[in-house]
Amino acid sequence: MSQTIEWAHSPGAVAYEMAVRVMEVRVEAIAAGRGPELVWLLEHPPLYTAGTSARKGDLLAPGRFPVHRSGRGGQLTYHGPGQRVAYAMLDLRRRGQDVRCFVHDLERWLVATLAAFGIEGACHPDRIGVWVETGGEEKKIAALGIRLRKWISFHGIALNVDPDLEHFSGIVPCGLPDHGVTSLRDLGLTVSMADVDIALRHSFEAVFGRTVAGNAPQLDGRSKEFTRTRE
Repeated sequence: MSQTIEWAHSPGAVAYEMAVRVMEVRVEAIAAGRGPELVWLLEHPPLYTAGTSARKGDLLAPGRFPVHRSGRGGQLTYHGPGQRVAYAMLDLRRRGQDVRCFVHDLERWLVATLAAFGIEGACHPDRIGVWVETGGEEKKIAALGIRLRKWISFHGIALNVDPDLEHFSGIVPCGLPDHGVTSLRDLGLTVSMADVDIALRHSFEAVFGRTVAGNAPQLDGRSKEFTRTRE
């Protein structure tokens, strides 16, 4: 069974359905011992995803953006330009087969990444994700949702670097109406996605082990690279 964790990045906006197909193929390969583990960094065009616990009433603006049913855990969330998505396809058979511990490690990864930029992130047992104090309240800066197949994880984390936060208004993010969302830019940090990626990789390796540069998955029908705009 391979001990290699590949680290790869796809530029441009990757269509959600294509990303799911890529993950499913890689998960089967990892489970069969035919492929290495992978952390895949990307961005999506604006869309909402509904996890297995999503409630219909939490979709406040039907028709605004595409809504994709997702096999990951959790409720409704937003993905779009300016948000770093990292899909983690890791073999939990060699990580203790402990889902709770794995989720905790994903949160540790995010907290350490934020700390690299001087931001104190917090996690709560009753609220999945990573939160920060701003303006006298707690807001969510990073979400996570995973799925397991044959003890191989997929889906992963989403860190708000500089997305259009107004796009979150079309849903009740993660089913929590009393909590807002924020981003690195909203907190006053102007950092590039490349800087965030460096911090993500360094923090990941501290939690999960060394990575090696991998090739970005081949995408048929990938969305064209985008120019970021504000609505």
